[in-house]
Amino acid sequence: MNGWETFNKAAYWMIRAAYLNILWILFTLMGLGIFGLFPATVAMFTVAKKWLVEKDLSLKVFKQFAHVYFQQIVKANLYGVIFGIIAYIIYIDFMFIYSNDQLGVYLLPVIGLMAVIFTAMLAFFFPVYVHFELSFWQYLKQTFLITIASPFQYVIILLSAIALGFLITLLPGVIPLFTGSVMALIITYLTGQSLHQIQNKRKKQLSA
Repeated sequence: MNGWETFNKAAYWMIRAAYLNILWILFTLMGLGIFGLFPATVAMFTVAKKWLVEKDLSLKVFKQFAHVYFQQIVKANLYGVIFGIIAYIIYIDFMFIYSNDQLGVYLLPVIGLMAVIFTAMLAFFFPVYVHFELSFWQYLKQTFLITIASPFQYVIILLSAIALGFLITLLPGVIPLFTGSVMALIITYLTGQSLHQIQNKRKKQLSA
């Protein structure tokens, strides 16, 4: 692949990412933000999976996005409530520790670990949700198992988020173009690697 082809391919993916991110923002706002965030994010990860895992680059993005959004608006928001409650509990715990120096010495590592596991599960939940067909609680169980099995991938996701945040401080104009979609593509790719590794381990165990 020569330089011009590489440039064209990169530009094409940038356009895809920008379009997907704009849809994510618009559909999130359409659900008044709080009610649109989770279904819009599920739809965004569905499109990312179609592109990266199924290699379907001829996908009608808007039609697919809107279909998943309206199909998942209730169920995705139920998961949003669960993650929201957990986030609130962790926040209250941090505030309690902050106001109590003596207990904070002992509880801060525990709450810190809970926060790390929570953010990791939140990152891995969406690709797991669009990859598998499971019962309601099995999605959370499967997400937890992949989270525990993928510390390296989570570190890369965290570093990518930090790098993207740094870019936003330099170029705030990229917010409507690349923030959510770029992270969705990165997380989808890394989760695909984790799932592939887990499947290979299971095959080796079965053949042993």
